[in-house]
Amino acid sequence: MIRDFSSAITWLLLIGELAVLLRALLRPQREPASRIAWAIAILVLPLAGALFYLLVGEARISQRRRARFAAIDARLPRPSGDPEAARELSQGAYAAPFALARTVNGLPPTMGNRASLAADNSSAIAGMVEDIDAAKDTVHLCFYIWLADTSGLAIKDALIRAAARGVKVRALADAMGSRQFARSGHWQELLAAGVDARQALPVGGIVWTFIRGRVDLRNHRKVLILDNRVAWCGSQNAADPEFRIKWRFAPWVDLMTRWEGPVARHCQFLFASDWLAEHGDDLTTLFVPEPTRPLAAPHHVTAQVIGTGPTLSYPAMTACFAELIHAARRELVVTTPYFVPDEQLLFALTSAARRGVRVALVVPHRNDSRVVAGASRSYYRELIAAGVEVHEYRPGLLHAKTMVADGEVGLIGSANLDRRSFELNFENNVLFANTELATQIRNRQDEWIAQSERISAETVKGYNIFRRLGQNLSAMFSPLL
Repeated sequence: MIRDFSSAITWLLLIGELAVLLRALLRPQREPASRIAWAIAILVLPLAGALFYLLVGEARISQRRRARFAAIDARLPRPSGDPEAARELSQGAYAAPFALARTVNGLPPTMGNRASLAADNSSAIAGMVEDIDAAKDTVHLCFYIWLADTSGLAIKDALIRAAARGVKVRALADAMGSRQFARSGHWQELLAAGVDARQALPVGGIVWTFIRGRVDLRNHRKVLILDNRVAWCGSQNAADPEFRIKWRFAPWVDLMTRWEGPVARHCQFLFASDWLAEHGDDLTTLFVPEPTRPLAAPHHVTAQVIGTGPTLSYPAMTACFAELIHAARRELVVTTPYFVPDEQLLFALTSAARRGVRVALVVPHRNDSRVVAGASRSYYRELIAAGVEVHEYRPGLLHAKTMVADGEVGLIGSANLDRRSFELNFENNVLFANTELATQIRNRQDEWIAQSERISAETVKGYNIFRRLGQNLSAMFSPLL
């Protein structure tokens, strides 16, 4: 009897293992490298590998939430763009990136925008607080991380002041990234003051969350929209540059852009999508009727909003990055704190360098994730051999996510060049065409490069066997993350 029971359990486990293996091999929208990595994990680690795959192997969202996102997407009116911008872009060298970006959310390019860069993290917070204090109708905010430090509390106090003077304030904070703040008395102060504050992608019970979907699918967006006409977008969280929860890597260096014009309504579209997904009140009236636009002057910025996430049928942010890289003719400068590219992105970077484009990649020397740091460095040899300049920023953790091509077009926002941003996180970026703005960001990039160490082929060759092994193992398992 015992032997029969044991045999039955063994057969059930074997059948379960094979079923999970088959599921991993048949899963759509997965790279061959990822399939191979998961197949090896499932076979080499019986039971544990299969369980790990079921927990984090797929970008699973509950069917109920997925249906809600689809209904919201169909229901929200799309803010219109500018036919002139579309015509102008279609005749230029960078038509492809903008054409692809439009297919992601159905948001067309807009003209008549003004953009400016915050001088540093503290200036960005001061600028956002000033805009919140000047808001007359609505303040909408979404952050991945919100800390109870000087910057985080300055934002909180400004929201309370806005609510006190009758402004409708809606705030979203990711349930994981901002969990300490959401559990604190500061969150209760917001609610008591009349701020409609909600947690994005709430976790609830860990077991139930794993059953209905992945717990690490997060809202990584950083956006602030005021009165439907001003928007802030970039890499910075509601936190000090000292970043107390990871102070050993400080200062965290970010880049935030302030936008005025039609593009603010397109950022509003992404916020409204997230807000309705968390059962917030209806925001469709913010998009109709369309406002009268000022005529675009030559120096105004053409801009297009891109919002991606695991609800899309393909990794759209990867495609948008790659398309801009392919469009570069003379120069491409990229900064990212987390560099774990897929094959498409790696091929785009090395191909650009090989066809004569000056390609510079800037990453932090010290990363808050050892696995990501190891995986990033595993690509150095291939990048440098192709002619890519690799720079490691020394003074702190360079957290800015920027890409500028030919000093004319660029991308800025919340998305990193890693698999988490490509497949798991909800991200927001702005694709723009404007020489003046591109030059300002390039100047900032040059400041970071001046404070970086350029990694040479000799440096990479000097990595000992244990270091190379660790780096390559990190890269090998990156498709699993």
